[in-house]
Amino acid sequence: MAAPDIGKEIDECIDLLERDALTAERLTSLKETATSGQLPAGKLCQDVLYMQTVFSSVTSIVNGISMIVNGEVQEVPEDPEDWPYSSVLEALNDGWRIVSFPNMALMMDDSITYGVGNEFILERISYR
Repeated sequence: MAAPDIGKEIDECIDLLERDALTAERLTSLKETATSGQLPAGKLCQDVLYMQTVFSSVTSIVNGISMIVNGEVQEVPEDPEDWPYSSVLEALNDGWRIVSFPNMALMMDDSITYGVGNEFILERISYR
């Protein structure tokens, strides 16, 4: 079943309003449609994942990782074999979204590097 087109339904309500034909029943129907896919109850929270990689590719091996989940810094195991992801691509496939790619402008001179280098910053929205 296709998701309802809320924008189209709102446009129909605007048209009905302009023709002085909008009813409480129609607005109630629109409300039910709009809230049928409501987000889960709870507080919306942004989780953040920092991943340092060997190269700037999303498939590159991760050599550093830190996470903030539900507003708390997570302890990350020392052994990379125990990290939740071994590449940025794995994190993407688990629902994380890239917010920031490595800033290659920081790496323009091979003799001098500025900043962390190949750092990806990812986020996902969760509820608590």
